[in-house]
Amino acid sequence: MLFQHPTKHISHYILQKLTMECCHKTRSHLHLQMREIILLFVVVIVVASMGVVEGRKVRKLEGSLEYTAISCRGHSASIVEFGGVGDGKTLNTRAFQEAVNSLSQYGSDGGAQLYVPAGQWLTGSFNLTSHFTLFLHKDATLLASQDINGWPVIDPLPSYGHGRDAAGGRYISLIFGTNLTDVVITGDNGTIDGQGLLWWQKFHGKKLKYTRPYLLEIMYSDTIQISNLTFLNSPSWNVHPVYSSNILIQGITILAPVQSPNTDGINPDSCSNTRIEDTYIVSGDDCVAVKSGWDEYGISFAMPTDHLIIRRLTCISPYSAAIALGSEMSGGIQDVRAEDIVAINTESAVRIKTGVGRGGFVKDIYVKGMTLHTMKWVFWITGNYGSHADDHWDPNAIPIIQNINYMDVVAENVTMAARLEGISGDSFKGICISNATIGMRVKAKKVPWTCSDIQGVTSGVVPKPCDLLPDQGADKIGMCNFPQEKLDIDNIEIKKCSYLMSSL
Repeated sequence: MLFQHPTKHISHYILQKLTMECCHKTRSHLHLQMREIILLFVVVIVVASMGVVEGRKVRKLEGSLEYTAISCRGHSASIVEFGGVGDGKTLNTRAFQEAVNSLSQYGSDGGAQLYVPAGQWLTGSFNLTSHFTLFLHKDATLLASQDINGWPVIDPLPSYGHGRDAAGGRYISLIFGTNLTDVVITGDNGTIDGQGLLWWQKFHGKKLKYTRPYLLEIMYSDTIQISNLTFLNSPSWNVHPVYSSNILIQGITILAPVQSPNTDGINPDSCSNTRIEDTYIVSGDDCVAVKSGWDEYGISFAMPTDHLIIRRLTCISPYSAAIALGSEMSGGIQDVRAEDIVAINTESAVRIKTGVGRGGFVKDIYVKGMTLHTMKWVFWITGNYGSHADDHWDPNAIPIIQNINYMDVVAENVTMAARLEGISGDSFKGICISNATIGMRVKAKKVPWTCSDIQGVTSGVVPKPCDLLPDQGADKIGMCNFPQEKLDIDNIEIKKCSYLMSSL
């Protein structure tokens, strides 16, 4: 069943409100808090299923539009001015592209905003421009075209060298941009609907000649904001910034059926200085998947993902992770800071995926404050992940995994506390886990921890970890690291933008 429009992040904010102070409470209070969270979450889901969102009223425009963004614009226009028709049937691809092309003339004169009013706006792929804002009204929905023949095909990413669904190229994303500066994609919780069922059926039927499109991809770009939107039923990945820097992703909801294939939520890929916060994701794959290229292609491209912040993430993904590092990590992943993570009915919390042939590194990973319910594994590190781009991967390309920190964790209804598997002859080093209480389910595995080819320490962890992670004693409970200094992306200035909507 496809999800309907979300309830304006209600469940996300309730869950986060209750869990922000989890690290400062006793374990008994944490368990009580967990029960309250789950009860409230169930209430939210029941309310949503009763069709509350279907009764939303369209707010009448009062002549102005106000919101916050990294940049305000000197000019504004509506898609209607370019012939757009929001009836859910008229194809608006040309209208969107002509609007962007026309508004690009203002790039050196304060930039421009394209406003999408309430309606169902059927469209194929269109490209963005620099110094540009795309704004969706709360009752505006971009509907991705179902005509596969109308989707342009582009080359595989150079750091992948190969399509993910097929050996050749890939269908361009619904909203696409490359070599851009200063772009804002935002709204009043408007919706971008990929109508992915058709694509999922073709994927399962092995009828795809090219890799499925994403909903939003920004390449080789700088200073990007993606905020206050709902991404629905993507054909594959939802939000994919790649080879880019200074990226702010805030307040977005991503929804897809939990059995939909490869519907990752947010995939920062060979990106630097990125901040993801206040997001609510239900998907068929990892909620946030951190990447940097595949095998020999990623090694050669050599562009890591670094200086990444993930805050106040709520995830539901029964077959995948709340946060995944890899498996395509051949360019390296470094300095990832995740805190205040809520995961419910999710396979694992933070998973590191790598293997022989990947090369690269995953190091300086800091996770603080996770509230988890119904997990298969809490901690999962995999050194035997396969899925190579082609047959040319290097068996001597061994990844480096080191300085991995987890602290202040409470979990309930867990099948297995941890599965930590390094590579023979290449131990994963510097694993630190402190102040973690894991409540096992009634039919949990008899041995809660399995460990091989790893090195590390623990403190204040229940149940007792494996021998490769010796307990350092209760007085060492704060021994794991979490950096205190701010990253540059935390200092980004947010402005109040206001527009007179006289032309609508």
